[in-house]
Amino acid sequence: MNTKTLTLPEAQQQVDQWITTIGVRYFSELTNMAILTEEVGELARIMARKYGDQSFKKSDEEYNLADEMADVLWVLICLANQTGVDLNEAFLKNMAKKTARDKDRHQNNEKLK
Repeated sequence: MNTKTLTLPEAQQQVDQWITTIGVRYFSELTNMAILTEEVGELARIMARKYGDQSFKKSDEEYNLADEMADVLWVLICLANQTGVDLNEAFLKNMAKKTARDKDRHQNNEKLK
């Protein structure tokens, strides 16, 4: 098992390096958005069968939850690179926004107790 820790900026750089050397070029943003949707669907299929009410079919037996999550992350990173989004900065801002907005909301939610 690889135990190397990777930061978001490092992940963005590694994906870009792979795309520009091995992958030749990025697919268009619209194509990558469609691929992201496809990958999320594959992840959803596994989740519905492993944690939901659906049963696995013979063709589902080789599922790999971690690999499907990594596929989603890969394409999301591609889209971030293509559109100039710094995922580290965006994530930190998003966490601050959620913290300010929801600091008491979930603690006071009777449904979560």
